[in-house]
Amino acid sequence: MKHHRLDDMTGGWFLGDFDPCAARSVDAEVGLKRYAAGACEAKHFHKVATELTLVVSGTVRMFGQVWQAGDIITAEPGEATGFEALTDAVTVVVKTPSVPSDKYLA
Repeated sequence: MKHHRLDDMTGGWFLGDFDPCAARSVDAEVGLKRYAAGACEAKHFHKVATELTLVVSGTVRMFGQVWQAGDIITAEPGEATGFEALTDAVTVVVKTPSVPSDKYLA
């Protein structure tokens, strides 16, 4: 048995090909992200990975659209988007495959 704490992970990322992580994988990255209302992430894209964002709670803006709890947004390689938490929000983000250097500002 192993035990980890999300607070010990970098930015909520707990599975992937990086350190620290709860489980190492080259196949995927998974992170639980918590945002305060007004938090933003710069517009970026991935050349290799597909990124899926599940809005668990709150309201967010991606791809110029507003999304809420239950929405799953898929960003294919080459599709650029920023992120804005319109309310306090929680997301689960899955990237496949795990390529830590595959993030480019748009």
